[in-house]
Amino acid sequence: MNVETDSTNRPLVLIVDDDDEIRLALRELLLSVGLDACCFGSTQELLNADLPERPGCLILDVRMPGTSGLDLQQRLVANGNTRPIIFLTGHGDIAMTVQAMKAGAIDFLTKPVRDQALLDAVTAAIEKDVVQRAAADQVRQHADRYARLTPREREVLREVVKGRLNKQIAFDLGITEITVKLHRGNAMRKLQAGSIGQLIRIWQSLPATHQGQQSAYTKG
Repeated sequence: MNVETDSTNRPLVLIVDDDDEIRLALRELLLSVGLDACCFGSTQELLNADLPERPGCLILDVRMPGTSGLDLQQRLVANGNTRPIIFLTGHGDIAMTVQAMKAGAIDFLTKPVRDQALLDAVTAAIEKDVVQRAAADQVRQHADRYARLTPREREVLREVVKGRLNKQIAFDLGITEITVKLHRGNAMRKLQAGSIGQLIRIWQSLPATHQGQQSAYTKG
């Protein structure tokens, strides 16, 4: 096993299978189409690895000594790891397939698998991961910008996204409409929102912990 850190966004496919020949064959197949691949003989070996943050996917054998592929999927999901998973097994059944797909697996393929079927699944998985990572990066940017808002700007923002008018917000907060407009404008500028519609979409993308925060003006 050799996991090299790559500063680029080249996809990396992680293969976990206790069969040496299968791991080698899968890696060679992926390398033949220009994809980087790294192999692990067990789920624990994968968990112990220091993996680079690169887009990609997992190819997991279902039944292996120790922690199974399905067990690993459940663990990753519980930890918020959304890296797409492709299951490859010689012992699949309908119940396993349903369990894996309900938990978000991209595909559940039975050995021996056609090269093109596997490559198609890997392509779909990588595309999904790229989209997920871009969306997560956008949410992080929004959260970072939201953190720069003052307590009063956050309070006004919450009322704006509810669809309330400036005069209603001003009355409830005990401030003037001009002050409401000022805080609203500052919030939009800091969040880089070009319109109220965009402001609402940014708000909706924020983690629930941010949306539920109370300002110093409304606590107690």
